[in-house]
Amino acid sequence: MNFLVTGGAGFIGSHLCERLISAGHHVICLDNFNTYYDPGIKRQNIEIALSNKNYRLIEGDILDWDLLQNVFQKNTLDVIIHLAARAGVRPSIQEPRLYQKVNVEGSINLLELSVRNNIHKFVFASSSSVYGNNKKVPFSESDPVDHPISPYAATKKAGELIASTYSSLYPISITCLRFFTVYGERQRPDMAIHKFTRLIDQGKEIPVFGDGTSQRDYTYISDILDGIENSIDQCDGYKVYNLGNSQTIELNNLIGLIEKNLDKKAKIKSFPIQPGDVPITYADITLAEKEINYHPNYSIEKGIERFIAWYRKEKS
Repeated sequence: MNFLVTGGAGFIGSHLCERLISAGHHVICLDNFNTYYDPGIKRQNIEIALSNKNYRLIEGDILDWDLLQNVFQKNTLDVIIHLAARAGVRPSIQEPRLYQKVNVEGSINLLELSVRNNIHKFVFASSSSVYGNNKKVPFSESDPVDHPISPYAATKKAGELIASTYSSLYPISITCLRFFTVYGERQRPDMAIHKFTRLIDQGKEIPVFGDGTSQRDYTYISDILDGIENSIDQCDGYKVYNLGNSQTIELNNLIGLIEKNLDKKAKIKSFPIQPGDVPITYADITLAEKEINYHPNYSIEKGIERFIAWYRKEKS
């Protein structure tokens, strides 16, 4: 099969591209290498894939309509996997117009060109952030998600709504995957597990917002990749699935796990809870288990152990 993976040089995208080409598929990776974090990290992410004849890199932006038209018209594509987005809850509060433009307008560009070029399978990376301050846990796909508490979350919910509209209007099947805090090798350096690991290792203070009792459902990268692959096979109509580990851990306990694996003690600097943060994320994965055979294999303990082994190797 022929895939277009947007955001394909990022953390999840680079792993996914490798997974797809190792299975014998042809992959076009589209990435704009923006400066949200060091673009050199993304260059490093794709070094292995670049040597594969079934992989092609196109440097470009999902807001560039002319470039996208050229990509769609000059290549045979079977599936679009749309991972590209402006990431981060807290930064979206500072730059909401940028997040709206990239995450909403960019998604519409890809959906519109998919329809115009008769592409019938589209996978959209959504987020657990759409659940906002949902009081019912675990979070289920049938729960109302009408009250996101950050512009980032709102753009992801908007992406789901637009995808639903396109799926109802045209012969295109769209699956929206709500990722729950993905971590593992190549995780973005600004995300908690990577950031805490680096700062603890360097003997620097780590910022903790609130009292450390917030809970997150952390999902290891290979489990997310399994979910994406399975969703491609089952992409039929409009569907929404949670991809999480369906286990939560308190922030204080997460820090303890990192300390244990690094054999170093954290220096904690406390701050008030920040706008846009939620007290808990917790995925009900019953639907994904039933319909796309999604079964996460990595506990947070096992995943942290593997992540820190990778971190040590990268540092050496």
